[in-house]
Amino acid sequence: MLTFSEAFACPHCNLSFEELEPRTFSFNSPYGACPDCLGLGTRSEFDVRLVIPDERLSLENGAIAPWRRIPSGYKKATLRGLADALNFDVNTPFEDLTEEQRHAVLYGTGNQKISVSYTNMHGRRRKYEMAFEGILAALTQEYQENSDAWREELQNYMSDQPCLTCGGARLKPFPLAVTVAGKNIAEVTALSVGESSTFFNELRNSAVFKSGAKVLLNERQSSIARPILKEIDERLQFLVEVGLDYLSLNRTANTLAGGEAQRIRLATQIGSGLVGVLYVLDEPSIGLHQRDNDKLLHTLMRLRDLGNTVIVVEHDEDTIRAADHIVDIGPGAGEHGGRIVAEGTLDDILKNKKSITGQFLSGAQEIPMRRARRKPQGKITVRGARQHNLKNIDVDFPLGCLVCVTGVSGSGKSTLVEDILHARLAYEVNRQSTTWGEHDSVDGIQQIDKVINIDQSPIGRTPRSNPATYTGAFTPLRELFTQTREAKARGYKPGRFSFNVKGGRCENCEGDGIIKIEMHFLPDVYVPCEVCGGKRYNRETLEVKYKGHSIADVLDMTVEEGLETFANIPAIARKLQTICDVGLGYIRLGQPATTLSGGEAQRVKLASELSKRPTGHTFYLLDEPSVGLHIADVKVLIEVLQRLTDQGNTVVVIEHNLDLIACADQIIDLGPEGGTGGGQVIATGTPEEIAKKKNSYTGQYLKKHLARHQQVKKPVKKKAAKGKGKSL
Repeated sequence: MLTFSEAFACPHCNLSFEELEPRTFSFNSPYGACPDCLGLGTRSEFDVRLVIPDERLSLENGAIAPWRRIPSGYKKATLRGLADALNFDVNTPFEDLTEEQRHAVLYGTGNQKISVSYTNMHGRRRKYEMAFEGILAALTQEYQENSDAWREELQNYMSDQPCLTCGGARLKPFPLAVTVAGKNIAEVTALSVGESSTFFNELRNSAVFKSGAKVLLNERQSSIARPILKEIDERLQFLVEVGLDYLSLNRTANTLAGGEAQRIRLATQIGSGLVGVLYVLDEPSIGLHQRDNDKLLHTLMRLRDLGNTVIVVEHDEDTIRAADHIVDIGPGAGEHGGRIVAEGTLDDILKNKKSITGQFLSGAQEIPMRRARRKPQGKITVRGARQHNLKNIDVDFPLGCLVCVTGVSGSGKSTLVEDILHARLAYEVNRQSTTWGEHDSVDGIQQIDKVINIDQSPIGRTPRSNPATYTGAFTPLRELFTQTREAKARGYKPGRFSFNVKGGRCENCEGDGIIKIEMHFLPDVYVPCEVCGGKRYNRETLEVKYKGHSIADVLDMTVEEGLETFANIPAIARKLQTICDVGLGYIRLGQPATTLSGGEAQRVKLASELSKRPTGHTFYLLDEPSVGLHIADVKVLIEVLQRLTDQGNTVVVIEHNLDLIACADQIIDLGPEGGTGGGQVIATGTPEEIAKKKNSYTGQYLKKHLARHQQVKKPVKKKAAKGKGKSL
C-alpha cells in the first residue's frame, strides 16, 4: 500500500518539501539558492595552478609561490619534515613527486603525523610532531587571520572555483531533483542556445511521436506545456537570429563581450514586437564575423519592417551599404570634425568627394595590400589546446609575421590566444603570476624576449593619467621647462612642473584641476577648481613659460600643436610624432585618460611601443584592434602594425575586419562553427590560400573582398569602336 501526503512529507523519514514555485528554481532567491555559495555557483579559493605555477621547481627552491616573498624558517622546516615522512627529497622538482606525495603536500597527511625540527627566532631548537594540514589549508588560515595587506597579496593566488556543495549548479538539492525529460534545470541551462532549442523542440513534438518512438511528454503533459514551450522557443530563436546560438544559457553577464550583451538586448526587443519605437544602437557589429553580421543586418531590417526606426552608429561597410539613409560626420576627428559632411542614400555618399567614408566605399581611396608576404622566422607552437571548446588542437604561430586569428563568433579565438598563449607567455617570459587554459605545452618560447598585450583598456583609471605621461613625453617636457631662464633663476627642478607632487601644483585640487563633490544618493559632480581655474598648477609655476606657453598651456595643446611647437626638441618631437602616426594628432597632451575611447587608448599604447627602441624579438597580441575604428583609421592601424612587424617583431591579432585580415602574412582560421561546433583549425596560410578554402567561412568572405579589391584597383580600359574612331 502506498501512502501519499498533501503536505509533501514522507511519513517514514519525516522528510518534507515546500510546494514547487518559480522562486524555488531561482538562484537569486533564498528559497532556491545554494546556502554555501549563495547562488553564485563559485567560491573564491586558492588555485593550485597559481599556488604552484611552475612544477619544475622544488619545495626548497620556491615551488610554493605565496611563500617565496617572505621566507619562513618554520615553513621550510615543516616542508622538510613532510619530505622525510613521505620519503622524498625537498630538492626534487614538484612534477617528479608521486601522486600520493603531491596530494599530501597540497591537502595534508590526514592522521599521519610528521616530525618538525627548527630553530626559532631566539636561537632555541624546537622539535615536535604534528599532523600536516596541507598547503591549501595553511594558506586559507593565513588569509583568514592576517592583515588586510597580506590578504590582498594572497588574493593573487585565488580564483573562483565551483562550489563543492552544489557543484556549480547554484541551487539547493531539492530543485535540482526536479527533472523534465531526464534533465534538471541546471543541466538545461548548461546547454548552448542552439542545443537547448533542439531540446525544447523535441519536447514540443513529443506528443505526435508514433508508437515505438521516445515519448518525452504524454499527451496531457504536452497540452499543459505547449504555451510555455512556445514562449521559450520564440526567445531562443531570437538569440539564434542575432548570431548567439553558441552561448550557453547560464553564461554569466560579466563574461560577455560588449557586442554580445548588446545583441542579447536586441533579441529582447525583437521579442517584444513593439511598433513605432526608435532604436539606437552603438556599433552592434562589434565582435561579429561577417557571417554573423549578415544575421544581425537581417534582424535590424526586421525591426525596421515592423514599423520602427533604427539608428545605428557604425563603421562596418556592409551595414553602411544596407542603410536606407546615411549621415556622415567629419571630416576629421576631434576638433577637426563635428560637422555633417554628407547625408542621403548610399549613392549620395559615394558621389560626395568631401566624404572620406564615400571615398573608401567608392574605391577612390583604398587600403594598400602587401603583395610580398613575410616568411616565418621560426614559430611558437601551442600543443594539445583543449580549454572550453578547443578540440585538443596543435597550432603554429609563425614568428616575424603579422598573424591574424580568425573564425566565426565563439569559435575559440580568444580562448586560444588570450587564455592559453598569452597567459603562458606572460608567465614564462614576463614572470607574471597567471593561470592558463588547459593545454600540453608551448614550444619555442626561447625565441622571444618580451610579450606585450595591447588591449583597449584605459591607459589610466584617474584623470591624472594622460597621453603625455603614458608615452613618456611629459618627462622631457618638464626638463625643458627647467632649462628656461626664469626656472633657473628660481631654482626650479623637474618636480616643480609635475602635478602629482607638492611644490608646483595647486594644493586646493591637488593637481587634478577639478574638484569632486559627493552627492551621496546622486552621481558625483566634478567642477573646475576655483583657485587654479582647472590649470592644475599654482601661480608661481605658471609664470615660467617656453615660447610664451606655460606648462598648463602645453598640456592643453593638441598633439599636432605640440609637435609644431617642439619640432626642434628631438626627445619630445619623436614621441609626439608616433602619436600622430597612429592617427591621434587631434587629442590633447593632458587629456584625462578617462575621456579616451577604447580605440584611442589602444592606439596611445601602440604609439608608446613605436617610440621604444626595437629589440626585434617582441611578441605583440591584440584582440580586435579595429573595433570602433573608421575605415581611414583602420588604414592607419594597419600601417602601424606593419611597422612593428617590419622591425622583426611578431604581431598576433584576433580580428574580423576583412581589410586587416587581407593584409596579414599568415591567417589561422578556427571553426567551423561557434561553441561546441568550433574549436578546430579549419585552415592556415596566406590570405590568398585561405580564400580558396571552401570549408572556411572566413575564406568565403575574404574571396569576395579580394575580388572587389582587385576590381576597384584594375583600371578601366577604353576600346575604340571599329570604323567610328570613338570610345565606347
